Amino acid sequence: MLNLNHVTKYYGKYLANDDISFQVDGGQIAILLGPNGAGKSTIIKCIAGLLRFQGEITIGGFSNKSSDAKRLLAYIPETPAVYDMLTVAEHLEFIRRAYRLEDDGYGQTLLERFELADKQDKLGRDLSKGMQQKLSICCGLIRHPKLIIFDEPMVGLDPHAIKELKKLFREQKDQGAALLISTHMIDSVENYWDITHIMVKGRFAATQYNRPEELKTQSLEELFFSITEGGDAT
Repeated sequence: MLNLNHVTKYYGKYLANDDISFQVDGGQIAILLGPNGAGKSTIIKCIAGLLRFQGEITIGGFSNKSSDAKRLLAYIPETPAVYDMLTVAEHLEFIRRAYRLEDDGYGQTLLERFELADKQDKLGRDLSKGMQQKLSICCGLIRHPKLIIFDEPMVGLDPHAIKELKKLFREQKDQGAALLISTHMIDSVENYWDITHIMVKGRFAATQYNRPEELKTQSLEELFFSITEGGDAT
């Protein structure tokens, strides 16, 4: 579903992403794990079409910059960006109209799961950061996207919302969606991943598959700290 080939991103002379290549298939959860400043958010923004880059990114076989690709993609950023003067309900209606979708009731289901059903008349500017993040998740998922990208999705969420989001990870995977989750919180993605790429200084330092025979040798946490604190970049 998602393919990156030799993606490189500079900010002026600063190399933020260095020759990144990977793919995420339908029904797969891929993790970008790394310390702050490793380049995770930059590669996410490149995929979402928010930054210029060198290389190639395709979504469902389409260039990530095309409208065909954007119809398949949902991007939930670390910092939610909601409309100040739209209510919670109007946010979902705006998304439905923008993508010419019928109201299948899924939006209401999401609001109830994330405890926003009683906040439908509240303006975006009056929501707490946590509620804005939950609304951002609802807006992203209401379209039943084929590729879902989360950038630090647990930040600002209450325990109930985290529990529901983790359930949604599994549900979306079971429904055949491809998920890419960027985080530096190892415990937040425990038992929810198929493949993890550990980023250090803009590059992939290691890739770990969720295979019992590999995890018996070295846990994901042990691998992460051996690389980020031990200097191992193999």
